[in-house]
Amino acid sequence: MTKSIKFKLNLTNDTIFDSSKLNNKTVLFFYPKAMTGGCSIEVQDFQKKLATFKKLGFDVFGASKDTVEKNTKFSDKYKLKYELGSDLTDACEKLGIWIEKSMYGKKYFGINRSTFIFNKKGKILHIWSKVKVKNHVDEVITFIKENKL
Repeated sequence: MTKSIKFKLNLTNDTIFDSSKLNNKTVLFFYPKAMTGGCSIEVQDFQKKLATFKKLGFDVFGASKDTVEKNTKFSDKYKLKYELGSDLTDACEKLGIWIEKSMYGKKYFGINRSTFIFNKKGKILHIWSKVKVKNHVDEVITFIKENKL
């Protein structure tokens, strides 16, 4: 897959992630909700491997539909060294990861936990959909190395 989808996210450092103006190759992962079990594990797993991503030439960002304030608290809690983004517009919809879910018979919309790899020009090179948190970060690193990205 090599398509560009233009979207913006408000980052926890008061800047904007603009998919059409990336400075580097980028891994962007979307999690359903800050401060929840699986999402907490995921952000920490990316933090643990951040140096590996940097060595491979990649920036890392996480994102959700949570407010910037909630994502900032989430980032501070785990002392993250990468920024979290808040999709306050329609990035999730544009990326096709805002889906109908069901819990206890109640239907609602939420994020399909997903990870994207972008090249420097903002083209999507690979997507993981319906991500299972366990071993996912290692799976992303393996994919980058095997495909020499």
